[in-house]
Amino acid sequence: MRLVETVEELQALADAERAAGRRVALVPTMGALHAGHLSLVEQGRRRADRVWLSIFVNPAQFDDPGDLDGYPRSWESDLVACRAAGVDLVFAPQAAEMYPPDSQTWVEVEELSQPLCGAARPGHFRGVTSIVAKLLLAAKPHVAVFGEKDFQQLAVIRRMVRDLGFDVEILGAATVREADGLALSSRNLRLSPEARRQALCVVRALDAAEQALAAGECRSAVLLHLVRNEIGKAPLARIDYAELRCPESLSPAPESLDCPTLLAVAVFMESPSPSDEAVRLIDNRVLRIPEGLP
Repeated sequence: MRLVETVEELQALADAERAAGRRVALVPTMGALHAGHLSLVEQGRRRADRVWLSIFVNPAQFDDPGDLDGYPRSWESDLVACRAAGVDLVFAPQAAEMYPPDSQTWVEVEELSQPLCGAARPGHFRGVTSIVAKLLLAAKPHVAVFGEKDFQQLAVIRRMVRDLGFDVEILGAATVREADGLALSSRNLRLSPEARRQALCVVRALDAAEQALAAGECRSAVLLHLVRNEIGKAPLARIDYAELRCPESLSPAPESLDCPTLLAVAVFMESPSPSDEAVRLIDNRVLRIPEGLP
């Protein structure tokens, strides 16, 4: 497995792979790798001859310096995981490599970046799209793989690639979950044992909405009430947002659902200890109207 730290070296390697007729898949990450990331590697392996993975904790997508400082980092274990998963190359640049001191260029997808996580974290998606654009230009992959857990991020990146004409396929991979249903996330490592137990309220909320829809309840307000009520049963949970949106445009869902609809949830899980910061978790589910319903 090769380690690369500069854009120049990565671009040269990408040119060599393309000249040899080999396909490259890129898996962008911020490290603290878990089974969810490794499932993206598996997806990339099915679509390409080489799988490259980037590890870069992107400062531009954090609106809270404390959140950036507290983001988990596990460099040595990440490399072990990459080798075991058969990753061919790890790109791990320093911040100055991706953001030179005189850097003044940003990439922004305007409308899709506004709701949900964009409303709660101003500037977040500008940081995401800028770094993904830089990674795509550096690695020149044929396909780049992202998890569907970050549904809005995936939608924003797809729009950026379409609008700017990047020659790359953006592949979404299904959310990987722990045995009890909690979506895998690097942030799960920061949950206290009690917060981890109560975090299952997010999964139960998604289930409640899906089950109600299957039983014929299509009213958006009722479905969201069920979601908020289920999360409200967890004393340590504080809702950031719970919304129903169109999966493609992320526009608000109609009062009565009549087509597949994204249910997106973000929750702060407080710690029993007042000195510990809350951990923000996100999850989603695309709700589908059962056959036979109007």
